[in-house]
Amino acid sequence: MIHAQHDPALRLHLVHQVPLRYAAGADHALDRPAHVRAGSGLAWVGGRLAVVQDDANFIALVDPATGLALSVVLPAGAEGKRQFDVGRGNKKQKSDLEALVGIEEPHGSMLLAIGSGSSKRREHVVMLERAGQTDETLALIEAPALYKALRDATDFSGSDMNIEGALIIGDVLRLFGRGNGKASKHRVPLDATCDLHWPSVVAYLAAPHQQLPPKPTRFRQYELGEADGVRLTFTDATLAWGDRSARPLVLYTAAAECSPDSRRDGAVAGSAIGVLDSSADGAVVRYALLLDAQERPLPLKVEGIACGSADSRQVFVVLDVDDPDEPSVLCELRLDGPWPLPNGHP
Repeated sequence: MIHAQHDPALRLHLVHQVPLRYAAGADHALDRPAHVRAGSGLAWVGGRLAVVQDDANFIALVDPATGLALSVVLPAGAEGKRQFDVGRGNKKQKSDLEALVGIEEPHGSMLLAIGSGSSKRREHVVMLERAGQTDETLALIEAPALYKALRDATDFSGSDMNIEGALIIGDVLRLFGRGNGKASKHRVPLDATCDLHWPSVVAYLAAPHQQLPPKPTRFRQYELGEADGVRLTFTDATLAWGDRSARPLVLYTAAAECSPDSRRDGAVAGSAIGVLDSSADGAVVRYALLLDAQERPLPLKVEGIACGSADSRQVFVVLDVDDPDEPSVLCELRLDGPWPLPNGHP
């Protein structure tokens, strides 16, 4: 078990925030609202930030300066619906895409969106190739064998699996599980990571009925601290400033949410950004809380993170307000204090 340490010297400064709305407005024929709903993951596609949503079948390609987005339409669910919530009575049908990875390939950008696996309905993976281009291609892949392998790896899944973040390091796809579930008789919820061999993942997703999925390896479990007395749990992760070394710096987000289980929302006590430095002996994890002017945790739910390009202290996060009628919010933050920046960056 790796224990995160709150470091008050690490600070988070809000530079800019914008609500996320579609530039083309609502489209009732597609069941698309005018705004980006529950933003749950971030990744760069060229000069735009891709935002995946856990309760709407769209990927938003966002201009970070204005918050205006283009939409990538994902396959519809039952009765042609692409929005899912309690008010519509169809929340259980959502794909619950929670983790998003951007991958640069010779022919363009690829996005990999990963379902949480918190129920049998949420065992989907979306592969979007040449994202944002006129010839983009999209595949929604049912991956039950892969999710069974992850669920059977109880050192990762714990009592109630809930995948929230992912990143690629070399030939490894690393998954981040959120421990906000419900304890069972034999297991407790875990904040944990595991590794999958990325080429084997690609081969499996190309033929999920013929190929065996890769086995998860290299399990790590974390205690991430707390905000206002509520336990922090993973909500996303990214390679820090594009660091692709063998033992890179990783930035992660975590939320303190009083959830009854991994499928229901709860009151949010605060959120944090942390850094996982595996270049040290073992792994050193430090985090900073998002604070108000009185140094109290802000009751905001940070769900996705991506490093900026302006300088090594710029990061973007997306806030999920857990209200289907309100837009998610993109925030530009500055990291102040002794964050362990890579390669001697200022």
